[in-house]
Amino acid sequence: MYAVILTGGKQYRVKEGDVFGIEKLDLEPGRKAHFDRVLLIEDGTTVQVGAPFLDNAMVLGLVLENYKDEKVLVFKKKRRKQYRRTHGHRQQLTKVRITRITPDRTSITADDLAEEKLVPVEKPAPAPKRKPVVPVPAAEPVKGKAKAKPAKKEAPKPKTVKKPAPPKKKATKE
Repeated sequence: MYAVILTGGKQYRVKEGDVFGIEKLDLEPGRKAHFDRVLLIEDGTTVQVGAPFLDNAMVLGLVLENYKDEKVLVFKKKRRKQYRRTHGHRQQLTKVRITRITPDRTSITADDLAEEKLVPVEKPAPAPKRKPVVPVPAAEPVKGKAKAKPAKKEAPKPKTVKKPAPPKKKATKE
């Protein structure tokens, strides 16, 4: 069984268990997503086609993560005008796993559509509050205990030897 859904201005052919990236949804990882703009459902024997959408069909999924796509470079140029601009763009995407395709909404229970979290998302513990920094006066050196290390000497640079110029030829008249 597969379905064709419309989300983010694009059409996707999906089946149960598929994992794919779509335009960003405003859902946190672990939340349920439901797609009610279903264009087509095929279950092996029959094909249902909407005009433009099927009224009672729905596709359910689980949000796995929100991430950025690979960088796309945008380069503008006008020849002979010394005009060049390069910009990069990374599209925000959401990774979704399809859990269920139903041609009839009556088989969907309220628990299927509930917006409760399925997967606990661990949030990092809040950082402990810092104490204000108080300047400490510089300590005086203790006599006799610590010896100063001598400074390292640099190796002398080798002298360059200049090659003598070749002798000049005398001009002779003939």
